[in-house]
Amino acid sequence: MVEEQFGRNLEERVNNMKKLIITGSNGQLGKELQKMLKDSTEYELINTDVAELDITNLTDVLAFVEDVMPYAIINCAAHTGVDACETQIDLAYKINAIGPRNLAIAATKVQAKIVHVSTDYVFSGDGSRPYTEFDEVGPVGIYGKSKRAGEDFVKEFSSQYFIIRTAWLYGDGNNFVKTMLRLSATNPEVRVVCDQFGTPTSAYELAKAICYLVPSDNYGVFHGTCEGSCNWAEFAQEIFRLAGKDTKVIPIPSSEYVTPAKRPAYSIMENHMLKLTTDFEFADWKEAISRYMESLEY
Repeated sequence: MVEEQFGRNLEERVNNMKKLIITGSNGQLGKELQKMLKDSTEYELINTDVAELDITNLTDVLAFVEDVMPYAIINCAAHTGVDACETQIDLAYKINAIGPRNLAIAATKVQAKIVHVSTDYVFSGDGSRPYTEFDEVGPVGIYGKSKRAGEDFVKEFSSQYFIIRTAWLYGDGNNFVKTMLRLSATNPEVRVVCDQFGTPTSAYELAKAICYLVPSDNYGVFHGTCEGSCNWAEFAQEIFRLAGKDTKVIPIPSSEYVTPAKRPAYSIMENHMLKLTTDFEFADWKEAISRYMESLEY
C-alpha cells in the first residue's frame, strides 16, 4: 500500500513538471532553448515546428494547446525571409501575425503565459540613438509590418505576455557568421555593407533571457540584444579575426548592395525594460561572438 502511494506521488511529481510549448523548434533560437533546458527538472519541453503544429490554423492551435495544457508557449516561429516577405505578403501575415494571434488566444484559454519573439524591423531604422521599448514603432517593409501586427495581436488577446524584440541573431543554423566563414574559404576579400548599424545577438544570450523571464510575472515588451553595436562590415572583420582568417573586408555602402526589401540603417536597441525591472544583463556582442566561434568547426 505504501509502495503504491509512493508510486502515485512520484508519478504526480513527474506529471507536475511545467510544460513549455516551443514553436519553431527547428530554428536557431528553438534549438538553443532545447539545449539549455534539456536537463531541466522543472520544465517538460513540447517541441513543435510546422510539421507538428500549423500555428496559422486556429482550430489546430486550440486543440493542441488544450491537450498539452502548457505553463507557457514560447513562439520562435516566424517568416524571417525579409526579401521574400515583400512578395509573399499573405504568407508573411499568416505566420508573423495570425500565428501569434492564434497562440495568444489559446494561451489565454488555458491561462498560460506566452513569449513572443519579435524584431528590430518594427522600427523605421532611421533613428540616431538606440531605440527603447517606449519609442514609437514604424516599420517600412512587409516583414516589419507583419511582425508589428503579431505584437499587437499578442497584446490584444493575452495579458500574460513577454514580447521580446531581438536583432542580428545567430546560432545553430544558417546565419551571417557562417556565410562569412563560407565565403572566406574561397575569396581573398568580401564586400560588406558599412552603413547599417545594429547589435549581433547570439541565440544563447537570447535563450538565457527567455529562461529568466518565463518564471516571472514581469510581463510586457522587452528588447533583447547583446550590448554594444557595430556595422555589418565590422561584424565580418571580428568574425575573421576570431577565426584567424586573412580575408579582407571591403566596406561598401548599401547603395552597392540593393535588396528587394529596405534594411534599417540604424537598428540599435537598448534593453531598457530589462535594466529598469530586472538585474539581467546580456553579454557584450564581442564576448558573445567569441563564445559562439569556439563552438564552431571551420
